[in-house]
Amino acid sequence: MAKTLIKGGTVVTATEVFCGDVLVEGERVEAVGRDLTGEAERSIDATDKLVIPGGIDVHTHLDMPFGGAFSVDDFETGTIAAAHGGTTTVVDFAIQERGKPLRHAWETWMAKAEGKATIDYGFHMIMSEHTRELEREMGDLVEEGVTSFKLFMAYPGVFYMDDGGIFRCMQRSGELGATICMHAENGIVIDVLVEQALARGETEPRYHALTRPPRAEAEATHRAIALAEMADVPVYIVHLSAAEALAEVSAARARGLDAFAETCPQYLFLSHDNYEEPGFEGAKYVMSPPLRDKAKQGELWRGLKTGDLQAISTDHCPFCFNEGKQLGRDDFSKIPNGAPGIETRMLLTFDGGVAAGRISLNRWVELTSTSPAKLFGLFPKKGTIAPGGDADIVVFDPAGRTTLSAETLHMNVDYNPYEGRVVRGAVDVVLSRGEVIVDGSSFSGSTGRGRYLPRKDRFARLTPLV
Repeated sequence: MAKTLIKGGTVVTATEVFCGDVLVEGERVEAVGRDLTGEAERSIDATDKLVIPGGIDVHTHLDMPFGGAFSVDDFETGTIAAAHGGTTTVVDFAIQERGKPLRHAWETWMAKAEGKATIDYGFHMIMSEHTRELEREMGDLVEEGVTSFKLFMAYPGVFYMDDGGIFRCMQRSGELGATICMHAENGIVIDVLVEQALARGETEPRYHALTRPPRAEAEATHRAIALAEMADVPVYIVHLSAAEALAEVSAARARGLDAFAETCPQYLFLSHDNYEEPGFEGAKYVMSPPLRDKAKQGELWRGLKTGDLQAISTDHCPFCFNEGKQLGRDDFSKIPNGAPGIETRMLLTFDGGVAAGRISLNRWVELTSTSPAKLFGLFPKKGTIAPGGDADIVVFDPAGRTTLSAETLHMNVDYNPYEGRVVRGAVDVVLSRGEVIVDGSSFSGSTGRGRYLPRKDRFARLTPLV
């Protein structure tokens, strides 16, 4: 098997920082240490660079239908962009259509990914309804390696599930050792607020945010945690945006409950101010939950630093501004929800987190790779650099600079939410299972080389590092 030696870098894991080398043989890490010797077909000089485990993004929506449009990154373009940004594994969402079995959704999304994905991938399952038959099918999906199920308290008539259905699914997840991921917004109340806003003629993009107030997210987060407590199971809150919702997670964790949550870069670096951009520009930032008050972002950073938030994902779900987003030009409620981010997550969080002194290098690696791997049954195959694990490795230049722009990045979308921002740090080399797939600005991976990752581990009860 071919060998690659990464020499002289600063190796960073969730627990260690040291100057050393990494020897890769075939698809696996063979050795990690100082002054490693031996013949290797390829040597990578990592002097003055960081050597980190490949990023793991456990919240993406590739090739996803929404409101008459499709997210414009499929499993080829989306995973190429992810790789350029230092992410080597994604966990996407298969979507069960009402009245159809879970297996149909899984097979549909497997077909979307097979032959296209350039990095490794897994799936969560979105359940659009609850029935006894679907409860039984949850067990079948766990056997296929889909060990997490996403439920919605939002989008009545589409994804919304009532508390009784949520509770039964939680009980079933406990029997299976699976994880419930929760979209926590009070969709019933939000629909009332949307109806009232439209009746007043309030149609601009900013009303998307004004009709989804932070309290609607906080109330639903509180309720999701309460249901999980009664079912005696962990719960994972996805894309947490509001400081008020974080307070609910923090209070639950202080009581010893297994309440976990992720946030996303958009909630750390963008704000409600973006909805006030002139004309229809605010539509670029329409996502759910919406962007919040800039003054509250410090609370999210505190949660990331202290462990009340366990992961940074993207909720990558891009729609072109000049096409899909235009569906809501006269009605904000018809703007497809979502924004691009799969390529910028690692760069933004290094720049605004590590370089800005908000989090440590170890915590950065933990939030973007190790903790997601542990939470969703991928560790230690993924999420660290250790002998025997997959050689998913990023050589990252902390002194480099990267300009974020739709013109220079690789996401298949006609705008970038951070257009023109220059961030500290640059992705230099990316290995996926031992193969160099990104070297500088060039991509050398092959379409379809990504592998499906069946996840069979039970939910990890983490004690995050501070």
